[in-house]
Amino acid sequence: MPKRDKGAPAPPRASPPHTPPPGTESEAEAEEGAGEAGASSSAAEMGTYKCCIFFTRHFALGDTATPEDVRALFSRFAAGSPYMGPDDLRRYLAAWGGADGEVAEQVVDRVLLDRSRTPRFGRPALTVDDFMHFLFSEELNPPLRHSKVHQDMNAPLSHYFIYTGHNSYLTGNQLSSDCSDAPIIKALQIGVRVIELDIWPNSSKDDIDVLHGRTLTAPVSLIKCLRSIKEYAFVASPYPVIITFEDHLTPDLQAKVAKMVLEVFGDILYYPESKHLQEFPSPEALKGRVLLSTKPPKEYLEANSGTMKDREIESQFKKGEKEEAAWGVEVPDIQDEMQVADRHDDDLLYRGRGLDDDDKQKTSKHVATEYKHLITIKAGKPKGPLVDALKNDPDKVRRLSLSEQELAKVAANHGPNIVSFTHRNMLRIYPKGTRFNSSNYNPFLGWVHGAQMVAFNMQV
Repeated sequence: MPKRDKGAPAPPRASPPHTPPPGTESEAEAEEGAGEAGASSSAAEMGTYKCCIFFTRHFALGDTATPEDVRALFSRFAAGSPYMGPDDLRRYLAAWGGADGEVAEQVVDRVLLDRSRTPRFGRPALTVDDFMHFLFSEELNPPLRHSKVHQDMNAPLSHYFIYTGHNSYLTGNQLSSDCSDAPIIKALQIGVRVIELDIWPNSSKDDIDVLHGRTLTAPVSLIKCLRSIKEYAFVASPYPVIITFEDHLTPDLQAKVAKMVLEVFGDILYYPESKHLQEFPSPEALKGRVLLSTKPPKEYLEANSGTMKDREIESQFKKGEKEEAAWGVEVPDIQDEMQVADRHDDDLLYRGRGLDDDDKQKTSKHVATEYKHLITIKAGKPKGPLVDALKNDPDKVRRLSLSEQELAKVAANHGPNIVSFTHRNMLRIYPKGTRFNSSNYNPFLGWVHGAQMVAFNMQV
């Protein structure tokens, strides 16, 4: 759970490189579109014709220039030569890397084997680009690893990024793979702290299964998943595990879930004494504890209905349009579309667009009291424009879930509102529904706006 810097600006997005295939014309010579067939002026007695000649303009991204300070350093140790030989590299390592003769010799051998060129004088050597590659290699710049946590872990939970899984029970794609506790175990072993479970009545309506609803995924029992979570929750980290339920249950089955959760987790289950939290506890205070969170069933519709808006977005991406232009009209239209989807999905167990935070899954009187009492991180998406959902309530904290498309739209016009919301509340981002192959999106937009739970498909 790394501490996050809430004010960090987003770096400029680079365009993807594109290199034209051999034999294509240069930019200056190429013309855009299709050329018309036509006759050339006659040469001697016979005319010469060109038919069906097509031209395509290609744009190539030039190589990134080597920084001046790197060039100066290279020139200094290469004595002005365009090549840096083994002796030059040894001198650099001794002067700047603090390496003794034996270590320098080993590094030189590895670098020359990896990146060396053979210039005219016949000895292995490095160019300035090879030298820069060496300077920025993982060997010299390894990931920062600490034997123990050194950050302050006593701030509220909302001040940290939390390693979050999406549909944690799936073994493969989102439509037809099996459901199992195996991917949950694997996720916990690599340090994932948020496990998502979609809970549905089983075929006989007397027990609870975990599965991706309205797909061909084969279910796994909830009790098996809960027991595996308890066994592996803290093998990689002592900090809290959050279980998010996507709840499609009747009140009697909700009561059964509450009983299961209490029996499996016992004293390590954390839940607040008061009805609402005004501030989330700290990771330090929650060490070794398991928390529950809920999200509305309507999010299931948004993530899996494959709406026309999703298809339009996919089409725009294929045309290569800018990502910022792919999100269409204002946020309220997404809300309207989801309301239409709700009305057309008659067999969904529970609707409820615009529920208050108290009645996440359905109206409060229909939620099993035992079950509701165990929910620590309450989730909800109020009715109306999405920007209204980002308003802070001084009396309670909560969790809001947005799809990757919703995040992009609201960030374009209301970025400061998102950052303000995440000071106290939790924001969860989840993949769009057309990622059937369990692919992932770029998480940076969520992180730069303070989203604590940027959910990843761990199946890939």
